[in-house]
Amino acid sequence: MNEFERRIPKKGKDGLFARGVDIIQVNIGLKCNQVCDHCHLDASPDRREVMGREIMERVLEIMDEVRPQMVDLTGGAPELNPDLKWFLSSLTENGLRVQIRTNLTALLEPGLEDLPGFFRDHRVDLVASMPCYLEENVRNQRGPHVYERSIEAIRMLNGLGYGTANGLKLDLVYNPGGAFLPGDQDALEEAYRKELRQRFGIQFTNLLTITNMPIGRFQEGLRKKHKDKKYLALLKDSFNPGTVDGLMCRRQISIGWNGDMYDCDFNLALDMTMDHGAPDHVSRFDIGSVAGRRIVTGIHCFGCTAGRGSSCGGALA
Repeated sequence: MNEFERRIPKKGKDGLFARGVDIIQVNIGLKCNQVCDHCHLDASPDRREVMGREIMERVLEIMDEVRPQMVDLTGGAPELNPDLKWFLSSLTENGLRVQIRTNLTALLEPGLEDLPGFFRDHRVDLVASMPCYLEENVRNQRGPHVYERSIEAIRMLNGLGYGTANGLKLDLVYNPGGAFLPGDQDALEEAYRKELRQRFGIQFTNLLTITNMPIGRFQEGLRKKHKDKKYLALLKDSFNPGTVDGLMCRRQISIGWNGDMYDCDFNLALDMTMDHGAPDHVSRFDIGSVAGRRIVTGIHCFGCTAGRGSSCGGALA
């Protein structure tokens, strides 16, 4: 048992165990049109890792076997995968509910102008990264002009019915702008709604808060500022046992662009594939071995259990 596993409440067995597979997250490529300071995957325009059709076809077979409640497509910027439309159509035609994680500005890239309408027509939910409602904070995390383009993209999505009263789901994601935990999710959502409505007349469905993980580009930035040890101590000191039951890895798996299988997107970033007897690649997928598997954990897991907790679906407690 590692340091994290020694902290979690004992359930009769050593370690952390899954409770089924309700969500299958698929990372279809690490190529991105942005280079964000908080990115745990080191995604950028220079990355060339992209999921091809052979792996996608195997993933579709797994989806047909598992019938998850949700398919969560992510990246990089998933919009940059040339087979996205084919893959997405195959999923929705099979009756699966799909959501896509977008950085918003990718929707404005040349040649991708028809994607928002395509998403609408296929009833796809969107989870959009919008790390702050203030321009300066977004610029510091994501670079110049990203804020303005993100607002433009949300306005376009509102025009298509996303985020409106009876429209398709458009959730926004907040990431802290430094080495601190997110504030209260409900209070932040209220502030986002007020500021974005008053300043730009735009709407969204929910706000999700996600803790910055001590891995990837964010961790590199902490080390350069000599803040990495202090941040990890903050995560450990803020450990909340009430978040453990809701950890996303317990009802979710993550599939990488090359078909490798992980317990979560953060393990994917660290290349910590499934273990403890569970298959580590889609070619060897077995639902019996995956559904109740022992989860691979590490020191970074304190990020998901700090404060009110953190997951791809927001706060946990």
